[in-house]
Formats: sequence, structure tokens, C-alpha cells
Amino acid sequence: MSTIDRDGVEIYYEAHGNGPAVLLSHGYGATCRMWDAQVAAFADRYRIITWDMRGHGKSGDPADPTLYSQALTVGDMAAVLDSCGVETAVIGGLSLGGVMSLGFHIAHPARVRALLLCDTGPGFRNPDARAAWNERALARARELEENGLDASRGGGETRLGTHRSARGLAGAARGMLTQFDDSLIRSLPTIRVPTLVLVGSQDTNFLGAADYMTAKIAGARKVVIDGAGHASNLDQPATFNQAVGEFLDGLPG
Repeated sequence: MSTIDRDGVEIYYEAHGNGPAVLLSHGYGATCRMWDAQVAAFADRYRIITWDMRGHGKSGDPADPTLYSQALTVGDMAAVLDSCGVETAVIGGLSLGGVMSLGFHIAHPARVRALLLCDTGPGFRNPDARAAWNERALARARELEENGLDASRGGGETRLGTHRSARGLAGAARGMLTQFDDSLIRSLPTIRVPTLVLVGSQDTNFLGAADYMTAKIAGARKVVIDGAGHASNLDQPATFNQAVGEFLDGLPG
């Protein structure tokens, strides 16, 4: 359990085990605790690195709204890897964590050994769809600001950790959930690393996104986790871990 300072914002992370590195990023409103079962399953042969995004868990919750963004979050990911002495890693995440993993690939493609995209999507090409998504994110921020942490809600993954403040989650909703261009979706055909796309069979909001990413990323493999919702690693951990283990163990070199 360690922290790094990112220009005054504390970023909390954990590194478990030895072997090839795997960086796992959590979903919005969750913390690194959502990955505990994967740490237990894979730390015997992989170095599993988990962390709390800014505004979440044990990481800092700055009052300045400009200190929450995709670019800063991607920078946090790189800084965590640097702190661990890791140059390249499997980069993976669920929901918002998957979005940030795609952003990391755009910014640092040489540091990505493979991608693990769980119950996530690449954003929207259509500006109207993007605007509708952003309004929902901003509504979540306003709800948190008005009602505090009691307004924090989501799937099972969001109930496994605690947060410093509603301010942090609201800042993350405004600066990290919102999307301002179609750079992620346009980047999919440029991905040349092995990619596993996982999605719960009941995660109806992301089944189409999983199909789209699989079609656009050359050689991507898709696994549907039967009986799982949005938090597929928690809903069906044995099936999830089997699919991830087969993917990781089969990576070249």
C-alpha cells in the first residue's frame, strides 16, 4: 500500500505479487477494493497493481474542478507504473476504468502489453449521444453536491470501498465521466496489442459496445460472462477469472 504525490493530489495504489505487471482500474464510484478477488486469483504469478482514481477511495479529492480529467487520470496511471518500476503492463479496467485504459493506450501505446476491457465502451461518435451522456454525468455530480455521499449509488462494485468526500466523486463525474470528443472510438482500429473484451450477459447497456470494440480492434477476443451484470468480476468471479487467466497466460513473451 503506497501513495504518490501528483502535484499536490495524493494517489493511492497497491501492488501485489510478482511476475508480469497488470494494472487494473476501477469503475466510477468504486475503489481498488473491487479487484480483491482478482488479486487473490493472480498474484501468485502476476504483479497485480490496483489503485484509487482521484476523487475516489483513499486518493485525494481536490476542491479545484480543473484537477479532474481523463488526461490527468491517464497521467496518474503512468505515474503509478513509474512508482512500481514498471515500463510495460497489461492495462485493464471496468467501466470508467476501461475508458481510461483506452485513453492510456492513446497516450502511451508503447507501455501497453495488452488490453483488458471489462463492461465498458469507447464513448460516442455522435455529438448528440455524447451530450446526453454528459448531462447524466453532470446530474450525478449535482446530486452528490446537494445530498452528499448518501447520493452515491451504483452496482455492487461501488459498495466495496469508502470515499473521502462527495466533492471528490462529484469532481470525477464532471471531469472524468464526461466526454468531449470521439478520440477513444476513433482509436480502436489503431490498437495492435492483444485485447480481451469482457461483458456480463445482463449488462445490457454495454453489450453493443462490446460487440463494436471487438469488431474494430484487430484480433480482439470477446467473452460474455453468463449471468453477470455490469460488475462481471464480482457477479461471476470464477468465470471471469477463468477467462482472464486464459488470456493472461496465453500472452506472448
